[in-house]
Amino acid sequence: MTIDLAALPHDFLWGTATSAYQIEGAVAEDGRSPSIWDTFSHTPGRIANDDHGDVACDHYHRWREDIALMRRLGTNAYRLSIAWPRVVPGGDGPVNAKGLAFYDELIDALLEADITPSVTLYHWDLPQALQDRGGWPERETAEHFAAYAAVVAERLGDRVTHWTTLNEPLCSAWIGHLEGTMAPGWTDLTAAVRASYHLLLAHGLGMQAIRAATPHAQVGIVNNLSTIHAATDRPEDLAAARRMDGHTNRWWLDPVHGRGFPEDMREVYRVDLPEQPGDAAVIGGRLDWLGLNYYFPQTVADDPTAPAPFVRDVRRDGVPRTGMDWEIDASGIEELLLRLTSEYGPRRLYVTENGSSFPDVVRPDGTIDDPERRAYLEGHLAACASAARKGAPLAGYFAWSLLDNFEWAYGYDKRFGLVHVDYATQVRTIKGSGHRYAEIVRDHQGRARKAA
Repeated sequence: MTIDLAALPHDFLWGTATSAYQIEGAVAEDGRSPSIWDTFSHTPGRIANDDHGDVACDHYHRWREDIALMRRLGTNAYRLSIAWPRVVPGGDGPVNAKGLAFYDELIDALLEADITPSVTLYHWDLPQALQDRGGWPERETAEHFAAYAAVVAERLGDRVTHWTTLNEPLCSAWIGHLEGTMAPGWTDLTAAVRASYHLLLAHGLGMQAIRAATPHAQVGIVNNLSTIHAATDRPEDLAAARRMDGHTNRWWLDPVHGRGFPEDMREVYRVDLPEQPGDAAVIGGRLDWLGLNYYFPQTVADDPTAPAPFVRDVRRDGVPRTGMDWEIDASGIEELLLRLTSEYGPRRLYVTENGSSFPDVVRPDGTIDDPERRAYLEGHLAACASAARKGAPLAGYFAWSLLDNFEWAYGYDKRFGLVHVDYATQVRTIKGSGHRYAEIVRDHQGRARKAA
């Protein structure tokens, strides 16, 4: 497939992405305390095969090998997350020197390898100690997040300029507190709405803390967004699609752009927000960039019997799907990039996650060819380049994921990596999709050098 690489800026960030709980392991080493995902994954029946992240990809001990893999891929950026319970084990209070030292050394090694670190401060691993005090439905959790953000920014801010406050707060609030299939596993609409509010408050307070510690920081937030389609042209289904767009997209985008929480969705949830004077300005503080995680579109129909937002997903026949049973529609990433550009006017956009899970087959010679993942990658990159050609200020793309890893409630059954991990031996093998990504990166970087 042809990808219009000339549409991408010469200083484009080509990266891969991971998160701490999904790859680090070493959950009880060097002062790390349990997170809500340690608790959730060790609760019988919560995770496929009762898997957990105790070892995962053992990145805590093998990070040098993983940086070497990045160099082989030719990427110039890496999106990682910091484990809050590794740095501030109690959620607030004393800082764990060994935890900070791990990330300190990792950042130095990335820079030595000419790889730009993009640091995410929260990728769902709330310290269990804070959950025991109420978790995200409580305002104090947002305040503790800001203090933790200050600690990390003060330590790493002399070398890290690219910061993410939160990854996918939708998942933390809606899936963790409303649907119950992610940590902490609650099914409580009031708690979910309160959590959503305090997550975005944490984002705003976190931005302030980061900028106070390192004034040259470039700070953004990462949201997982979907294109939403009505199953039919019935007025009820069109209204359902509007509600789902509010639930999935606008609830998370409007407040951080200074527009407040959407009034139509307040009516849907009918939960009083725990607002205090000045919060709206904090939540809507200036963003240096906006991150998009995109995986699939959604088609919905009206369903008054379902929990808020009172919709049900509709499966479209004849549409290709990934191993996660998610629809494949590369046009959705272009549509969202252009929508974000026109409706919210971001200074810069990054695709901070995009990828696909398919079953991998290891050949007798140890190689892995994954044509479906390769095609997914090419199609979505072509759509990204098309959006850039049409005016989206796209500044980088981070493939999910560098490594096969612990895939939350799916355990280790689902593989998204450009690099295969044999969990029994921890042997890493670059897949065909990884080699193709490296080729695309080389082609673009070669064009950039010639243009210079």
